[in-house]
Amino acid sequence: MELGWLLWGAAVLLLLHVLMELSPAVNFALRIGFYSLLCLLASALTAPVCLLVNGGRTVKNMRIIKTVVKTFKYFFGLRFEVKGLENFKVEGPAIIVSNHQSILDMMGLMEILPDDCVQVGKKELMYAGTVGLIIYLGGVIFINRKSTSSAKIVMAEVAKSMATDNVKVWVYPEGTRNCTGDLLPFKKGAFHLAVQAQVPVIPVVYSSFTSFYNPKENLFTSGKIKVEVLPPIETKGLTSDDVSDLTDRCFHIMRETLFRLSGSPTSCAGALCCPGAPEPS
Repeated sequence: MELGWLLWGAAVLLLLHVLMELSPAVNFALRIGFYSLLCLLASALTAPVCLLVNGGRTVKNMRIIKTVVKTFKYFFGLRFEVKGLENFKVEGPAIIVSNHQSILDMMGLMEILPDDCVQVGKKELMYAGTVGLIIYLGGVIFINRKSTSSAKIVMAEVAKSMATDNVKVWVYPEGTRNCTGDLLPFKKGAFHLAVQAQVPVIPVVYSSFTSFYNPKENLFTSGKIKVEVLPPIETKGLTSDDVSDLTDRCFHIMRETLFRLSGSPTSCAGALCCPGAPEPS
C-alpha cells in the first residue's frame, strides 16, 4: 500500500513537472500558488513567535518577519543586488517611497527594510488570513483608500507618531501595483506627510520585474533584482505650497533610476516602451 502511494505521488510530481515545462500558464499558476501558500504558512508559524518575543503589535516584530521572508528568494531563484543602504542612516524619522510592481514586492521590501520602519498598506490586507495577522502584528498602518477623509485622519496621526516613536514610514506613492516597467503618477499623500512632519524623503527604486515576472504573459522565472536607495531629499523649510514640486522631483529622480537599473533608455516613454503604461502628469 505504501509503495502504491509513493508511486502515485511520484507520478503526480512528474506530471506537474512536465506540465510546467510545456505550459507557461500551468508553470505560472503553480509558482503563484506555491508563493501564496508559503506566505500563509510562514505567517502562521511566525505570528506565535512575534507574540512570545514582543507581546503583541509592534514595529519590533518586523525584525522577525524580515528574517523569515528573506529566505523566500531561495525558493524562487531570485537574487538581489543592493546599493545605497547607507542612505537609510538619517537621524530621526523619514518617509521612504518606492515603486510598487507586484505581490513579489514583499520580498524586495524585507530584503532592505531598515529597523524601526512601518509600512502603509490598504485596509483590505487586514483580512488576508494569517498574512493579515502577521502584518498587523508588524505594525503596518492600514488606510481606507476609498475614504479620502479617513485616509487623511490616519496620515495626520502617522505624522504625530513619527516624531514621538522615532520611526520611518514606508509608502508606495503610486498607490497600486504597476508591472508595466514604468511608474504611475505619484499620489501626494506621502509628500504632504513629509512636509508636515519636516522629515526627509528617501527614494528607493527596484528594477523592473518584467524580464522574469509578467502575469499577462504567464511569466514567472528566476531573475535578478537591482535595488538602489537614493540620497535623502530634505523637506525642512518647505510648506504645503512646495508639495507638488517635491512630488514631481521625486518622481523624475525615481523614474530615471528605474530605467537605468532596468537597462531601459532614459528617454523611454511609458506609452512607447511599456504598452498600457500611462504618461505621468
